[in-house]
Amino acid sequence: MKTIDKIPTGKISRTSKMVQTGLKVGGNYLKYYSKKAINGEISRNELDENNAEDIYNGLKSLKGSALKVAQMLSMEKSLLPGAYVEKFSLAQFSVPPLSAPLVKKTFRKYFGQDPDAVFDSFDLQSVNAASIGQVHRATKDGQKFAVKIQYPGVAESISSDLAMVKPIAVKMFNLRGKDSERYFKEVEGKLLEETDYVLEVNQSLEISEACSHIPNLKFPKYYPDLSSERIISMDWMEGIHLSEFAKENTSQDKANRIGQALWDFYMYQMHVLKSVHADPHPGNFLVDHEDNLIAIDFGCIKKIPQEFYGPYFELAQKDKINDPEIFNARLFDLEILKKEDSPKEIAFFSELFFQMLSLFTAPFHDETFDFSNEHFWNSVSSLSEKYSKDEELREMNGNRGSKHFLYINRTFFGLFNLLHDLGATVNINNYKKYERAVSS
Repeated sequence: MKTIDKIPTGKISRTSKMVQTGLKVGGNYLKYYSKKAINGEISRNELDENNAEDIYNGLKSLKGSALKVAQMLSMEKSLLPGAYVEKFSLAQFSVPPLSAPLVKKTFRKYFGQDPDAVFDSFDLQSVNAASIGQVHRATKDGQKFAVKIQYPGVAESISSDLAMVKPIAVKMFNLRGKDSERYFKEVEGKLLEETDYVLEVNQSLEISEACSHIPNLKFPKYYPDLSSERIISMDWMEGIHLSEFAKENTSQDKANRIGQALWDFYMYQMHVLKSVHADPHPGNFLVDHEDNLIAIDFGCIKKIPQEFYGPYFELAQKDKINDPEIFNARLFDLEILKKEDSPKEIAFFSELFFQMLSLFTAPFHDETFDFSNEHFWNSVSSLSEKYSKDEELREMNGNRGSKHFLYINRTFFGLFNLLHDLGATVNINNYKKYERAVSS
């Protein structure tokens, strides 16, 4: 793969790159409408593919939060056309890496020494490049390490990058007024945390220790003395990405074993730790030769306050969703309904969220759930498509729900997609026995 010798870090240079990308997208629309004038039956597939290609190419040269947004959107399979999902999913673990000279320069800047002065060996060619950093192999005293180096300028450009993508997000999610700022502040805060590698090491140590008793789940060891604000050193873990395992695997038992470990890991974090790994994409998980799940990235951790946790998970209970009085009260608790709403708005959003929650909480309504169930996934897609085209919804204020929904919903949606890709059937309350084991 071609390497990158320079990343635009200034606001002007990064904005200029996005403007160039916008011009290409505009050109694609002109070509599409010219062809459609001649052939009215031509589909949008070619337009979507060209736009996805140009947007991704622009974002991958910027890296950082601009590319992170593409990564997040690639998990929203029901919101975007397939061409965008396919292209943006490359941001999860396959983007052009930094060149060898830039790697040495960046390492020296962040650690004060060349990599070969710190490690016995250090491979300047990365093995994995993503949105915020890239990973290199290294050895020291006979031990293998994975060393993650953050791209230069990422932390400093987060605010300006979000300002660039904000108009797109406002249009896509129909956000209005100053009230929408709380959502952007939530995203900005989490992205800033993801660039703080000292924080990530501490989070990694805390969660890996707290979840070490869950079967079939493994974590690398982290080394604070070989890490810094922009560099993380951890054990090198042998395995293949979860997405690769899912494509190759033909054993239902293995799928269920990996899926159960993944589910228990997330439920234990949600319900016991009240703090969760909120970036569940396949690039953050490996599967080893013994079919253990390995979690390797803890940059994005979402703490769940009790005032959100209580009503959120109460609505995961079927009897509570079907009790109109309780359901309505919890919608107010979760800021989905507002005191100033008109009767029409209350009726509309109550019905909308009743349909959504009845569907999305279905896995919690039985002891086991088969995530390969196509009826469930077709229902999710149909509901998403229905409301994406709803003109009445477009006319209403889209600022609905607590800011905590952003990362908690993202976590569940990503988790459900991973389990669907695995085709796993899981025991929903299995995590509770690990909770009891720790307390006893």
